[in-house]
Amino acid sequence: MLDIKQLRDDPAAFDRALKRRGLEASSSRLLAIDERRRKAQTELQTLQARRNEASKEIGRLKREGGNADALMAEIATIKDRVPALESDDKAAGDELDTLLASLPNVPAEDVPPGKDEHDNACVRTVGERKNFAFQPKEHFDIGEALGMMDFEAAAKLSGSRFTVLRKHLARMERAIASFMLDIHTGEFGYEETSPPLLVRDHVLFGTGQLPKFSEDQFRTTNDFWLIPTAEVPLTNLVADRILDEKDLPLRFTAYTPCFRSEAGAAGKDTRGMLRQHQFNKVELVSIAHPDRSEEEHQRMTKAAETVLQRLGLPYRVMLLCTGDMGFAAKKTYDLEVWLPGQGKYREISSCSNCGDFQARRMKARFKGAGDKQTRFVHTLNGSGLAVGRTLIAILENYQQEDGSVAVPPALRPYLGGLETIRANG
Repeated sequence: MLDIKQLRDDPAAFDRALKRRGLEASSSRLLAIDERRRKAQTELQTLQARRNEASKEIGRLKREGGNADALMAEIATIKDRVPALESDDKAAGDELDTLLASLPNVPAEDVPPGKDEHDNACVRTVGERKNFAFQPKEHFDIGEALGMMDFEAAAKLSGSRFTVLRKHLARMERAIASFMLDIHTGEFGYEETSPPLLVRDHVLFGTGQLPKFSEDQFRTTNDFWLIPTAEVPLTNLVADRILDEKDLPLRFTAYTPCFRSEAGAAGKDTRGMLRQHQFNKVELVSIAHPDRSEEEHQRMTKAAETVLQRLGLPYRVMLLCTGDMGFAAKKTYDLEVWLPGQGKYREISSCSNCGDFQARRMKARFKGAGDKQTRFVHTLNGSGLAVGRTLIAILENYQQEDGSVAVPPALRPYLGGLETIRANG
């Protein structure tokens, strides 16, 4: 959530930031509501102070035998006025909070302007694309030919955008996750965590999925939400807490199923397992000191890149433009892996610095030794990586002309030394 104090201090800068996001200026409307609330609060404080003063005067007059009727009438008038002011204060506060909760985060100064993915900036390209002596296939053709990727069975069970993996591909999916977790915990100091997959409204609100993106989520009949990413429960581990500055940064990682309705993706990637209602992902979350969140952002991105490098997968790092960033992000790097079957780069990780945007919604703060005031932490999240998309990338980049798939050397210890996946093997 955006800071109303910053809006009061520089409404023009606030409007410029929203314009960079492709939104209309909102400062005048927000400030008018804020002024209405502050006016009600000021009058309430004035009346309460006057009531206290009048009560003391009444006590004095009674002790001295004087007439306190006029003061008692004044207190009665104040008492009648207070509920209306409290109602005005609450109504304006609720309206202001609702409007602020609907606005996205302010982009960082170095985020390029733009409308969509075509305006993103390539930061670097890593790895050599393989030259195939044959026409490379897409992952679904490879997986079905191996007899280990079954979309028909999944459709009978659950409908479209689901997949059944079998044998070596099912084992490889598990191996990929273990490989990623070992890197993130052993080399980058993330704490492995197993969070709930069902959460309440306030948890999704804290990370920005609610109320704006409710249609993208799956909800149970008893008011739980299936997590769209482990970012949601992991980030909320610090909700409503005051952390000790010396404990920052906190770093969490989790391997979980994720659930997304893909309401806004009708017609996109309908074949294969690139865009699923249910998928597995290794998530990275950092809770950082505001002065060091940019450094933490670079570190997190490096952790995600390390997985791709160890697997020998070509990729590029993209700095997202203002129009392509997520709602809660102030700056995002996407990692896009090369898929030779598609002949294009596709997103496999998104690493975002959210600044204090989520922390304000969650009331997540910290205090240094000797400090009187608390400050909001900065939250960061990233895929480290999307496991299903990593499987896709391995299938397409390591496919062989006879239909088999070579296992990347880094994964072989996790697959009992298996070097090649073959049909009926």
